[in-house]
Parts: sequence; C-alpha cells; structure tokens
Amino acid sequence: MVSRLTFAQFIQLITKPMNCPQICRIFAFLALLVSCSVSDALAQNPSGAKEVLDTEKQFTLVVLPILQRRCFACHGSDPADLKGEFDVTSVHGILKGGESGLAGLVRGNSKQSLMVEAIRWDGLEMPPKENDRLSKDEIDAVESWIDQGAIWPDAQRQELIKTMTADDGDISGKVIATSGGQSKAWDKRRYKEEAVWAFAPIVKPDVPEMALTPSSEIDAFVDLRIADAELKPAEIASPAVLVRRAYYDLLGLPPSIEQTAAFVKDYEKDPIESWSQLIDELLASPHYGERWGQHWLDVVRYADTGGFSNDYERSNAWRYRDYVIRAFNEDLPYDQFIVQQIAGDELANEESQATDEASSFSLAEGLVSTGFLRMGPWEHTAMTPEKVSRQIYLDDLTNAVGETFLSTPLKCCKCHDHKFDPIPTRDYYRMYAAFSTTQPAEMPSEFSSEESRNGFTEQKLHVETMLAHATEKMNLLYAKRERAAKAWFKERGREADYAPFDKRRQATFTGEKPRRFIGLSIAEEGELKVREQDVRIWTRRMERFQPLAQSVFNGGDYIQSSLKLRMPKNKFQRSKVKPITKTRILEGGSVYAPSVEVTPGVLSAIGLKSNASATSEDQYGLTESADGRRLGLARWIADSNNSLAVRSIVNRVWSLHFGKGIAGNPNNLGASGKTPTHPLLLDYLAAEFVANGSSIKWLNKKIMGSQVYQRASSHPDYVKIGNVDPNNELMTYFNPRRLTAEELRDTMLMLSDELNLAVGGLPIRPEINLEVALSPRMIQFSLAPGYQPDATPGQRNRRSVYIQRIRGLSDPLLEVFDKPNSSESCEMRDSASVTPQVFTLLNSDVVTKRSIAMAVRLQTEFDSVEGQIEKGYQRALAKVPSPAMLKRLADHYQDMVAYHLEHPPEPEVFPTEITRRVVEEFSGDPFEYQERLDIYENYSPDKQASDVSAETRALADVCLLFLNSNEFMFVY
Repeated sequence: MVSRLTFAQFIQLITKPMNCPQICRIFAFLALLVSCSVSDALAQNPSGAKEVLDTEKQFTLVVLPILQRRCFACHGSDPADLKGEFDVTSVHGILKGGESGLAGLVRGNSKQSLMVEAIRWDGLEMPPKENDRLSKDEIDAVESWIDQGAIWPDAQRQELIKTMTADDGDISGKVIATSGGQSKAWDKRRYKEEAVWAFAPIVKPDVPEMALTPSSEIDAFVDLRIADAELKPAEIASPAVLVRRAYYDLLGLPPSIEQTAAFVKDYEKDPIESWSQLIDELLASPHYGERWGQHWLDVVRYADTGGFSNDYERSNAWRYRDYVIRAFNEDLPYDQFIVQQIAGDELANEESQATDEASSFSLAEGLVSTGFLRMGPWEHTAMTPEKVSRQIYLDDLTNAVGETFLSTPLKCCKCHDHKFDPIPTRDYYRMYAAFSTTQPAEMPSEFSSEESRNGFTEQKLHVETMLAHATEKMNLLYAKRERAAKAWFKERGREADYAPFDKRRQATFTGEKPRRFIGLSIAEEGELKVREQDVRIWTRRMERFQPLAQSVFNGGDYIQSSLKLRMPKNKFQRSKVKPITKTRILEGGSVYAPSVEVTPGVLSAIGLKSNASATSEDQYGLTESADGRRLGLARWIADSNNSLAVRSIVNRVWSLHFGKGIAGNPNNLGASGKTPTHPLLLDYLAAEFVANGSSIKWLNKKIMGSQVYQRASSHPDYVKIGNVDPNNELMTYFNPRRLTAEELRDTMLMLSDELNLAVGGLPIRPEINLEVALSPRMIQFSLAPGYQPDATPGQRNRRSVYIQRIRGLSDPLLEVFDKPNSSESCEMRDSASVTPQVFTLLNSDVVTKRSIAMAVRLQTEFDSVEGQIEKGYQRALAKVPSPAMLKRLADHYQDMVAYHLEHPPEPEVFPTEITRRVVEEFSGDPFEYQERLDIYENYSPDKQASDVSAETRALADVCLLFLNSNEFMFVY
C-alpha cells in the first residue's frame, strides 16, 4: 500500500531525482487527484456521465446506509473514540486506514481491500458480533462500490441524488409519500418492494395455467411453486380424516361416529358434492360462530375482568362476546364488522338521524359492539396521574386498532417515526386523536331478543347471597366502630359533635376526631377492609344482570376509578368533564412533553384518502368535532381499497385453517413481519374476498374447497421435502395440529355426554383445581373472593368459549394447553407439546372426572366390556381398533379392576368456608377471617371415583389412555 502525499511534498519530489518507490507514490497521488476531481465535477454537474451517476446513486442510496447501520457506531459516530483509529465516515478516512497504517480499500479492486476481508470475516472480523454481520447482499453492494472506484459524493451531491430519484423504484427501493416524519431524512427513506408489499394497492393477478385443471384457483398458485421445486403434492386425505378436520376447523368439535359414517358413504359416491354439502352444513351450524368467534376473541384480548392490581369484573363484557359469535353465525360482512366494533354507537346515531323509519342497527347494538374498545387491560387509581391513565388507554386503543384490523403494530410510532414501515409519528398521533374524545363507560343498553338470559335467576341468587353476607359482616364492624366513636365524643363532652364515619372523613369536618378504626382490634381493622372490598365486588357483579354494556361515549376527558365507569349525568359530574383539547405529538411518548398539534386523521402511506376529511386540503383528515371521528376512521379502514385491512383478514383466516398465514405474522404485515410465501395467492384471495361481499363464510369455503386444504398430512417422500422445503412453506402436505385448549375440554365433555350446547349467555365457571381456585388473589389492598364453580353440571359444562376469563386467575387445564393470556393480542396459538401437558392429562382431577363420566356413559349404553372398550376407542380416536389392540386394552382393564378393588378411593370433600390469613397493610400484623363459600352448600358435583365401582374406575383408566393418545390430541 502507498501513503498519500500532500501537494507540497509532491512539488518537492518532482524537483529531485526519484527512485522507483517515489515514482509509485506520485502516480497514487495523481490517481487520487483525478478521482476527487471527477467527483467534484459531477457534484457541480448533475447531468454528468450516466454510468458514474448510477455509481453515485448506488453509494448514496445503498452503500452509505449500510455503512451507517453497520460501521458508524464504532468507526465514526464519536470522532474522539474511533475503534482501531479507523474512520469510515469518508472515503479519505477509509483510504487512510487505522492503527495498522494500511489502507482500508484499494479503489477498483475489492479483492485486495482489507475492508472487504473484514466484512467477509476472512481473517479479520467486522462487525465482531455474529448477529451484526453483513448479509451477502450488503457485502456484494460494498464490493461493487469499491470495484467501480469507491466514489463518495459530498453531502450536497447526496441530497441532490435523493431529490432527483425520489420517485424512482431503482436498486435502492422506493420513497413512499406520507404526511411527513419528524425529520426530512426520514421522509426520503427508501423501502424495498418486499418490505412494503402490504401497503401497495391490491391488483388481482392472473391465475397460473397448469397442465392439469385444478379444482380451485388456490391450487394453481400453490402447485406452480411445488412444481418449480420439483416436488409432488401429497394425495387427498381419506374421507374419515377430512370430515374430522372439517368439524374441528369450523365447529371446534368432533363428528360423531354416525356423522363420520354418513359422510364417508356420501363421499364414495360423489367426493366433490359431498364435501361441498358438508362445508355448507357446518357453516350453517350455530356452533360455527362459537369456534370462529373464539379466534376473534383471541385477537381482541377478550376478558371479563380489567386486569392489573384492580382486576375488577367487567360484568357485562359477555354481551360483546355474544355479539361476536352472532356476527360470525350471521356472516356479517367484514367491512360492517369493522365499523360496528370501532364506531357502532356513532353508526347507530347516524342511521337514526338519516331516516324516520326504525334504524336497522340500534344504539343498543352499537353500544354492545363497541365493547371492542373496552377489551384491553386498563385501570385508573389515585396512584397514577389522570393524564397518564388517559394516555395509557388511548395508546392501547390506537395500537389495538392497528394490530387487529390493519395487521400493523403502531406502538413503535409512539416515540419516533417507525424504524421499518412508512408510518410517521404524526400519523400515529392523528389516529390517537381519532380516539381522544372516546371515554370508557358502562352504558345503558337494553337486552335484545337474540341475547340469552338463561341462568340469570340462579346466578343472581348467588350474588345476592354473597353481597348480603359481606354487607352483614361489614355493618357489624361499622356498628362496633361507631359505638366506640360515640363514646369518644361523649368522654370529651362533645356528644353534639358526633357524626358518622362517612362525614367524619370529609375535609369539611373540623375539630379533633377519633382515629379511623377506633374500637376495632388489628384483626377487625383488616377484616373491615376485606368486607368493604367484598361489598364493592359483589355490588359490581350485580351489574351482570342489568341492561348495561361495556362501551364508550364521546366527550371531554372524564377520569373515574376503574371500579365503576359511568357517563356524567348531574351538574357536579359534568363540571368534572374537561374541555376537548387539541392532540399534540408527545416527544419520546411522554405525556409531559407535548409538542406539535395534530388533527384527527388516518395512515397516509397507503395512499387511501379519507372520505371524512375536515378540510379539502387535508386528504387524510377526519372531523375535529367530538362525534364522528371514530366513524370516519372505521369507514376508512373498512374501505374495500384499504390494502392493509383486506390483506389482514384474508391472511388471518388462512392462518386459522393451516396453522400459519401466507404471511407468517397475522398481526404484522410490515417489514418486521414475515414476508408472504405466496404473495400472488394472497392478493388473488383478497380481491375475490371483496368481490364476494367480504364474506368470511365464503372465504372459509373457498379455502376448504381447495386440494391444498384436503391433502393428507403424510407424504411418501418426506426426506426430499425435508431437504427442499423443511418448513412446508410450499404446502405439499397438510400440517397436522394439536387440539386447542378449548377443543380439548369440549371434546372430553362431548365424549362423556356432559357437554351443554346452549348458545350464548352469562359467563360460566367450570370446576378447576381446588387449590388454585381458593388461592389468595389480591385486588387493590385486599383479597378477591375465592373462585367458586357453578353449582350444577348443566351450568358449568357448557362450551369453553363461555368460560369467564379472569385476567388474574387462569384455568390450569386451559393454560397448560396454551390458551393465550388476555393482556396481549394473540395472532396465533402456540401448540407446543411439553411435559406438564402429560401430567395434566394423566393426573388432573378435571381429566380424571371426564374419563369416569365417559366410562359411566359406555357402561350405560353397552353391556359387554369388549363393546364398551371398542365403542370408546372408536368415539375418541375416530377409527376401529384392531383385534390385537382390543385384546391389549381388555387385559389392561382386568389388571386395573384388580388394582381398584385393593385401593378404594376417598370421597372428595368441598369446603363451605375457608380461613384466610392476611397481613394488615399498615401495622404489618397478621389476622384471620372466615370466607363463606355458598356454592358448596348446595353443590351438585361431577361423578367422583368414590361414587363408582372398581369396574367403572378400571374402564375409566382405559378411557384415560384414549384421551392421552396422539390420535385424540391431533387433527391430521
């Protein structure tokens, strides 16, 4: 390598006799001078030579961003701390080299450039961390830049290049016009087509022409890629496998033996027609909405409690759950489904004003449907500033709408312009502003004839009993305290100054007064707080039976405790409502750092204008009035031209049929999500979905009608497929899946003939592990009442979608089988197979009771042991056992009879009272109190081992084997 010469040194050299090394240094200096002159000339001449201009564009738009991302942090961001004394922020710094004294590159020769050796990890290793290494494409770009002369235009020239090529989709990607970022540099960012595919308009592609006519356009797109990979798809699955797959996919329940036999018979006559008829029958079932409503409830984070330290009940959330189930059963067009959930109240008000006739969508329905806006965990207490609680709620709404309907997480934009997607912070706060007049409340909403109110009488009696008990205990302690307070005033000759505790605690009460818990012991002080909390909790649960909806209203901020939220009615309450203010961008996402004002609006990167713009100049704006902001936003999302929204739901539905989406992250179609494996197929289905009325049922049938869906889960050439396509992205075979938690519980109840198939209504409480049920659970400085199941099997053995979702208490059976937590949106269920699942299926009380009930049913229906075992096997595993298998099971039965005769079980005892031991929060002293468990006073338990004979217990052990087998646990 040669070192650079100054101009003065050059003059001295050429005036003296020169040796060979000195001549080399002169030529190096001249080469550098020429290259710099060319670069300077081009900076002054934008219309310079095209090939050089392309090189400059390559550097400015591709290479420089690579160096900034990968190198600047250690070699340039801090000039005072250059690692290895190597500066890569200019070509001169790279040519100078670092502490080794060797130049970092040789212009025109990447193979001899130390910089390339380093980024290739060929002797040198830069960046030094494995996770930070440059990709092959990045290395190729740097090498190409060096080979073409390593031209580095100055800053002015770079800005000129960015401006000149702002709309060109060249090698560096394209610029996407938005409402503007926090910096001009962000506005000029370029995006590769594959990173922003979801933001582009949907253009329906032509269906590929295949040599064989496919049964569905879906097959043409998929099979073309399979053929390109020189693979062959699996055969169509057997009809017995297909019918079970279809039942679980659409209903979440298995077919009966009779239903399976009938379909197999029809399929043998006419496969296509029988399959089509089966799908139609299942889509028409009322249980379809329960299964597909469950999927939606996962996404929106449905729960019956608020979460956090104030995990109070949201007593009427069940009405939103039932709305979702009805929407799927009625095949409500998806665009209407969007609008009703985001702005059902505003939609109903608009419709009622637009016609004198009765509105087709009532305000009561609109308030229930906007329960979506109340699904996230949220609380407000005196421990959190009001503005912070308010911001948390609005941030949650904004991100929830982005993830749910647009498959675009937006919380990244709260603090800064999105790092990967073309979504500026400004757009985030414009959507945030669309919700800034939205206030959470329990709103009056009359019950409709479609809403089930079964069980109101029984459940209300239980709540009234517990409320009366808590009130009685509280009043006894109140009375003792007040007797002591009266004595305190009397001792001081101030009997006339006595006032009840509620008035004494007011700031307006003047003069000396007794301590808060006068007359009570430490234990009684603690118990009083518990009883007061119980009264609040049971009073809140009484709302479950009232015509209220977890919903919202429009207006200025009205901050209330999360225990009870109501629309302000009287003059005093209205005086606490704050005026509606402009929304401001919050620097760093801090509510204490407001900056630029923004008006309500929508995302600008899609290029889809808002039809609710407040001004003609702002094509992405929404109204600034208190009412109508959400409706404008909802209609923009539901627009058939909204590429994000349409692709989102199509990809989501696909993922629920195949276990993964065409794009791998149903909640994230952005650059940080997985790119689609079949982008043309996704766009074809998206276009067809809109053309067919945005019907989810149409999309279900379209997907299930394809050979791709009907393929077997086995393949004769797994070895080749494993080498070519290890993740089955080409879909050469159907991926088997494990039953979800709800499917598992519902199927066990169905096999034991215990399942209550009533649709809709109040949340249910099944039996759970008693230790978990009665474990202490904190709620705001006190304990929540222990979990009690419903009193009768008919109530508690309904479908799992109706189980009360308590954020602070998970059902152990459902949790171990990956039922998602309701705090975060679940885009796809996990289906890991882990050891605790084995122990649960073999040993848990819940599964044991199902096996006992299953055995009782079999003994009732069949006389012989062999018949009982054979029919149980067939029902659970959807196939007939071989003679050898039947003999093994019969032998096991006999062994277990002998065992159970020697080991009689003890009956399970249910407590009617439990002693709680708690530490008093202020004194730190422990105290005890008794909690009543009224349900167990008149409880109808499930069949227990002690209730049945040794023969029944032995048959139950055989049934337990069925419930632990892969054929039972998986859908193939």
